[in-house]
Amino acid sequence: MRPGQKVALSTHINSDGDGCGSEAALARLLGQMGITAHVVNPTPWPAMFTFLLGGDVRDRSADGVSALGGIDRLIVLDISDVKRLGSLAPAVRAMKVPPLVIDHHLPGEEPPGTIHVTDVAACATGELVYDFAATLGLEITPAIATALYVAILTDTGGFRFSNTSPRCHAIAARLLSSGVDPEEMYRRIYASVPKGRMRLLRDALDSLEVDDANGLAWISIAAGALEKYEVSGEDLDGIAEYPRSVNGVKLALLFRDLGHGKVKISFRSVRGVDANALAKQFGGGGHARASGALVSGTMDEVRGKVIAAARELL
Repeated sequence: MRPGQKVALSTHINSDGDGCGSEAALARLLGQMGITAHVVNPTPWPAMFTFLLGGDVRDRSADGVSALGGIDRLIVLDISDVKRLGSLAPAVRAMKVPPLVIDHHLPGEEPPGTIHVTDVAACATGELVYDFAATLGLEITPAIATALYVAILTDTGGFRFSNTSPRCHAIAARLLSSGVDPEEMYRRIYASVPKGRMRLLRDALDSLEVDDANGLAWISIAAGALEKYEVSGEDLDGIAEYPRSVNGVKLALLFRDLGHGKVKISFRSVRGVDANALAKQFGGGGHARASGALVSGTMDEVRGKVIAAARELL
C-alpha cells in the first residue's frame, strides 16, 4: 500500500468490539500514511460503538457491495473464513487483487484472502493493529488508543478471559497513557445497556438447563425475542457467559433461533475443553474456548444434536 490509494476495511457479520475497534483504529492509522480508508461491513455498525466513528472514519456499510468499487485493496479484519463476510462474500471471492487479512483466529475452511497477518496468540485483532502502528512508528492518538482499547477490552471480556496475556496488559497500559479513560470505556460498553436487554437476559436465564453429570449448561433464545424487546444482535454479547459461570460447568451453549430453519449457537468452555472442535462438527469455528456455528433445522432438532455431541465430547 502507498499514499494516494483507496482502501476498504471490513469485518464479520454482527461486528463486535474487536472488529469495530480494529477498523476505526486502522482507518485513522492509514490516514497518517496518506491512504484513504472507509468501512464497509456486511451488517450495520453497532450502535454501542458509534462513538468510535468520526469525520476521519467513514462507515459505508449501508452501500453494500457498491462500497467495494474503485478501491485499490480490501483489508479484512478479525475473520478466518470468507463466509463470515455474509452478503459481501461473493464480491470478495471475485476480487482480482487478493484482500489482506489481519486476524487472530484459527484458519477457517475458506480464508477471505491469500495475504495474511495472523497470530493466534494475540488477545485480539486490535493487538495486531497496535503492532502495525508500532512497527511503522505511527502516532497513537487518543482516538486510535480508544479504538484499540475497545478492541482489547471486549475480546478479553474485560481482561477476564484466558486470552488475557501479560503483553495484552502492557499494551492496555500504553493505551491508557495515550488518553483512554477506563471508567468512560466501562460506562459505554458495560453500563449503558437498554432495558430490553435486561428483559431478554431474564428470559434466557429462565431457560437455563444444567447437566451436572457432564458439566454442561445451555440457554435458549426463541425466534422473535430481539424484536419483542426491541434490541439488536449486539445486545446478546456476553449472555453466553452466564451458563459458563455456573459452578462445575465446563462447556456452555447458547442457542438462538433465527427463524426460517436456522439456529445460531455460541460455544463457551473452560481450560481443557475445546469449544472450537465442537463448533467445527457443525460447520463453525473460532477459538478453543469461544466459538460459534450456524446450523440448519428447528430449535429442538439442532439443540438435540448439539447437546448429544457436547456430552460425547465431555
